[in-house]
Amino acid sequence: MGESERFSQIPSEILNLLQFIDRPHSPDYLKNALEILQNRGLIPSQDLNILATYPENFLYPSPLIPEQKKPVLEARRYCCNLLQAKLELPDYQLIPFLGMTLKYTGAELATVQKLSERISQELVGKFSLKSVLNVLREIINSEQFEGIEEDSEERYTRQNQVTIITMHKSKGLDWDYVFLPFLHEDVLPGNPWVPTAAKFLGEFTLAEVSRAQIRAAVHHQYINPENTLIIPNPDNAWQEAQQLKKAEEYRLLYVAMTRAKRLLWMSAAKEGPFRWSVFKADTSINLQSKVPCPIFPILMKQFPNSVIEYLF
Repeated sequence: MGESERFSQIPSEILNLLQFIDRPHSPDYLKNALEILQNRGLIPSQDLNILATYPENFLYPSPLIPEQKKPVLEARRYCCNLLQAKLELPDYQLIPFLGMTLKYTGAELATVQKLSERISQELVGKFSLKSVLNVLREIINSEQFEGIEEDSEERYTRQNQVTIITMHKSKGLDWDYVFLPFLHEDVLPGNPWVPTAAKFLGEFTLAEVSRAQIRAAVHHQYINPENTLIIPNPDNAWQEAQQLKKAEEYRLLYVAMTRAKRLLWMSAAKEGPFRWSVFKADTSINLQSKVPCPIFPILMKQFPNSVIEYLF
C-alpha cells in the first residue's frame, strides 16, 4: 500500500473508532473497531465475530462468564480505554487521542492533525461527537481529503517491509539486509556517451569539458594562485571529467554498500537486456553478455569465502 493510499484510510479508521465510542453496543461498530486495532498490530489476531456477537458480555463481563484468554483481555482493555476517553476528554480532543492510540507515525499524526483542524473549521461553536461523525462521513464520501506525506527516514525503515530505493536516496539510512542487483560496468561506473549531435567539436560533450576547465580555473585561483594558470585542452578536460565522474560513481557505491548492518548481497548477471529499464519478464527479449562492475574482482579477492557463482 502506497503512502497516499495509506493516509487516505486514516479518516475511515478515525470514523470507525468514533462510531464505536458513540455506540459501543453495536456489534458492527465493535467489530470495525476491533479490526482496526488488529490490523494495526495492537491486539492479537483472533476470531472477532465471537467478540462482537454480544458486545455487553465482551465489554462488561459478569461473574457468570468464564474467564477469558489473554488475547480477549487485551482487546477488551483497548476498547475500554476508548470508552473511558469519551468520559474524560472533550470531544475536540478525541481525534488526536485516537491517533496516539493507534500509534500512528509522524506523517500519519500530521495527517490526523490536519483532519482535526479541518473538522474544527467546519464546526466552529458547534463541536459535538454527533457533528464530528457527520463531518467525517461527508469528508470520506466526497474524497476531498489528502493526507500529509513526509519524506522521513521512518517511511523507508519500517519493520516487516521491503524497501526499493535508489543509492542516492539511501544515504543516511541503514537496514539489516541490503541487496544491490544489476551491478554491471555499463551501469556503474558507466560508459561515457557523446550524442551524435554534440560531436561537431570532437569526441566529447561541451558541457563536461567546460565544467572541467572552469574547475581548473577555480582551483588555480583559490589553491595554487602562485602558479601559472593552465586551462586544459578539450581532450584532456574530457579525460579529467570522466575520471571525476567515475570516482563519484564509486563513492555512491560505497554509500550503498555501507547501508547494510548484517548482510550485503551484490550481484551482476552474466547476461541481461540492453537496458534493464525496458526489460519485461513476460516477453521474449534478446539478452547480451554483460561485464560486471570492476569492483567485483577486488571484492572477490579480498573476501573469497563470500563469493557465490551460478553458472546457469
